[in-house]
Amino acid sequence: MTEFTPTVPARVLPSVSVRDLPEPPRSTWRIIGPGLVGAGVGLASGEFILWPYIASQVGLVFIWGAAIGIITQWFLNMEIERYTLATGETALTGFSRLWRHWGIVFVLMTLASNLWPGWVTTSATMVTYLTGSGQGSVRWIAIGMLLVIALGLTLAPVIYVALERVIFVKIALVTILVVVAVALAITAQSWVELGKGLTVGARIPVPPLDFALLMGAIAYAGAGGGQNLCQSNWIRDKGFGMGVYVPRLVSPVTGHEEAASSTGFQFAPTKANLARWRAWWRFANVEQATTFALVSFLTIAFMSMLAYSTVFGKQGLANSIGFLKVEGETLKDVVGPWFGVLFWVIGALALFASAMGIVDYTSRLASDTIKTVYLRNRPVSVNRVYFAVVWAMTLVGIAVLLLGFDQPLILLVLSASFAAVMMFVYSILLIVLNRRALPSAIKVRSYRLAALVWSIAFFGTLTVLTVVQQAQKLFGG
Repeated sequence: MTEFTPTVPARVLPSVSVRDLPEPPRSTWRIIGPGLVGAGVGLASGEFILWPYIASQVGLVFIWGAAIGIITQWFLNMEIERYTLATGETALTGFSRLWRHWGIVFVLMTLASNLWPGWVTTSATMVTYLTGSGQGSVRWIAIGMLLVIALGLTLAPVIYVALERVIFVKIALVTILVVVAVALAITAQSWVELGKGLTVGARIPVPPLDFALLMGAIAYAGAGGGQNLCQSNWIRDKGFGMGVYVPRLVSPVTGHEEAASSTGFQFAPTKANLARWRAWWRFANVEQATTFALVSFLTIAFMSMLAYSTVFGKQGLANSIGFLKVEGETLKDVVGPWFGVLFWVIGALALFASAMGIVDYTSRLASDTIKTVYLRNRPVSVNRVYFAVVWAMTLVGIAVLLLGFDQPLILLVLSASFAAVMMFVYSILLIVLNRRALPSAIKVRSYRLAALVWSIAFFGTLTVLTVVQQAQKLFGG
């Protein structure tokens, strides 16, 4: 065979090394996990508040939107994974090969979206429902949670393993809640309405709900924004494809740091390598479909059915954490006091696990980009950069909570806008990257290319709607 010349662009970063694609696993159950982590981190306020709130207002006629959003994200996740499976590099590193600063642009937007610690105060607020303590204690509970998250992420010998275990426990708890809810709280009528919402009764319920809110619910069903990009980091740490050659992210305190190249690898498109690729690609697709996509949709469906069965038509419900207090109190009346408590306990733990995942994926994206692009020739390791970003996020969050600031309107505008803008832009970049950087035999084409075009159109439209709506709120238009 003639010598293979890598197709990954080397204008900005050094060229990749050529290595054979590793053999796919004999037991696929051993590497099930990244899709569940993606689903578990994504199962946050949207699944516990936004979608149930929609169900409480208009019933289940819009549940089809969750299916559309999750399927769209499944295609996005697979194109993010395609590049990492083929090279061992993250999607952000690939984007940075197209233009040096693409990675840091996405990192800054992710940081801006997640810098305000609202993702931990929701869990802390649910704890107050259990303890009966006042709203003033939310700050101190949230600070304690931030410290636990930072310690957990920076002292675990292998960080992905620790996160995966937390998410597995979360999903198990949510499963218990769903099973009990099906047995005792979800009505037969809600099953009928679910079927209608996916078939003959499906519609866009405008009015009474704001159109941008509904589009946002579709876009962020499951995950959204920077979290989708981190799917490549998680599969690499799990050892998918060429990621097996890259050392995992470990604690610089308790873990064993390994010397690692800041760039990845590429396999020659030989018959043997392409056979292994087809096996890896098939497994990765199934893993994402049966974990991320299925778990995300089932959680949205069952939490929406639970809300429909208990608070549908109730006046004065808010699309905020207060919604969960009303739902828990209703469950106490409908089923029994113990079930309302169980609902709040599992909700608090689930939102805490999501908060841990948010800190992890934000810090992973930042540390990988900073080390690979800007500190490539410096002696500092990616593990130490990760450590620094985690604690920086924690200390900023604590400072915000201690100062007692409310989230400023401008940050709400930026947070609402960034996720849609990110997904619009990286849908475009994925087409460029996965057609230009990969050999012809494995580049994106056909219906998957069409799915990315759909993603560009959808998130482009959502970007415009979100920016216009938030600008009107900000400037009083």
